[in-house]
Amino acid sequence: MITYQVEHHLSPIEFKDLLIKSTLGERRPIDDSDRIKAMVENANLIITARDDHKLVGISRSVTDFVYCTYLSDLAVDKVYQKSGIGKELIRLTKKETSKATLILLAAPDAENYYPHIGMQKIDVCFLLKHLNDLK
Repeated sequence: MITYQVEHHLSPIEFKDLLIKSTLGERRPIDDSDRIKAMVENANLIITARDDHKLVGISRSVTDFVYCTYLSDLAVDKVYQKSGIGKELIRLTKKETSKATLILLAAPDAENYYPHIGMQKIDVCFLLKHLNDLK
C-alpha cells in the first residue's frame, strides 16, 4: 500500500536514489552532493510516496502557498510508474497550495502526460541558466 505525506526532513541520499530510479536522474546534478542536499533543504514543500518505508515518489516544490507553486521535481521510481502515484502527488501538492497556481516544466518524455491528467499546456516560459547569458 502506498502512503503519502508531507516531509520536512527528507534525506538527500534517499532523494538522489529516487532521482536515479526515475527518469529525472538524467537531468539533475546527481553527482553534486552539495547541490542535491541544497535542493532538499531549500524546497519548502516536499510530498512523498512510500511503499512501506521505501521512497517511491516525490513532489518537490518551491511555493509561497497563495500565488504560485513551482513543482520542480515530480519523480516516481520506474517500477512504480503508471500506477497513479504521479497524479496523486500532483493532487496533494495542489491541495496543500490550493490558492496558488501550480507551475511545472515537463521532462521531454512526460510532455504528453500532463494534458492527459488535466493540466493546461502553455508556450510562455523563459530560462536563464547563466548570468553571463543576460544581455
